[in-house]
Amino acid sequence: MIKLPSGIDINNLIDDIRIFSWQAADILLYYSNLLENSNDKVDILKYDNEEDPVTLADLKVNEIIIKRINEKYKDVNWDILSEENVKVSSKNFESNNDWIWILDPLDGTKDFIQQTGNYAMHLALNFKQKPYIGFVLIPDKNQLWITDGKKTWCEKRDGSKYEPVLLRNKNLQEMTLVTSKNHGNEILRNLIQKINFCKVEIMGSIGCKLASIVSGDSDIYICLSLPGKSSPKDWDFAAPESILKAAGGAITNLDNQELCYGKSNFEHGGIIVATNNKNSHGRICLEIKKIIQENQIYPL
Repeated sequence: MIKLPSGIDINNLIDDIRIFSWQAADILLYYSNLLENSNDKVDILKYDNEEDPVTLADLKVNEIIIKRINEKYKDVNWDILSEENVKVSSKNFESNNDWIWILDPLDGTKDFIQQTGNYAMHLALNFKQKPYIGFVLIPDKNQLWITDGKKTWCEKRDGSKYEPVLLRNKNLQEMTLVTSKNHGNEILRNLIQKINFCKVEIMGSIGCKLASIVSGDSDIYICLSLPGKSSPKDWDFAAPESILKAAGGAITNLDNQELCYGKSNFEHGGIIVATNNKNSHGRICLEIKKIIQENQIYPL
């Protein structure tokens, strides 16, 4: 059994992060509303990098979450790894702690800018390089997905809750795939076509995509990174993985191996598959691998 750092009660911790998360939601919704006014757009875009934009919303949420955790838990021996801090720091993130918070203040920044509503805040507490507690906040849908490491549930701002609805025992071709809006590539599109899914949903933010699996709106997500190109990072997957696995789903590489956190570049390359059923996940990975090999779609 995993024990939290000395003096930390898991229920009190979740209560605190819940408050911090809805404060973050206020910030994200505030800037989302401002983006509707083209005059404000220039001021909100801090780094208008086409591949990796950064907005004031990213920076403000990053600031408030880190500040709140540090204020509330001054003497706790854990570290915070944040996407935004890695981007601006000249130092490599190094930690020997068993406990590390992993924060993505705004996953799906492109969708945030494009006003699709498919953006999220990710916050996970990793223990020995594995996600344990996790939060995926989707402000536009009034959803806060939470796991305490044992179970997953979703809350609305008024405190009302509902449980996951993972759909089970489907064949690959019976599944609804959720895939990227802004990060697709021709090889992934070719694979999707060859598999011939029942339905394909296009959505931004890995947090939104995996939440859609947990809520029963989709069944499977495939991430395919091209060699030499950018790949998703620890902060993209930690919180979404935590809510999916605690709900009964699974996320691994194509060889059904668990994701490995804490690498020096934080990257998760190759092919990653998330499904709604941990019991059938290995079989689904094998089927996808066979299709890739038979059609020579991707170098394995």
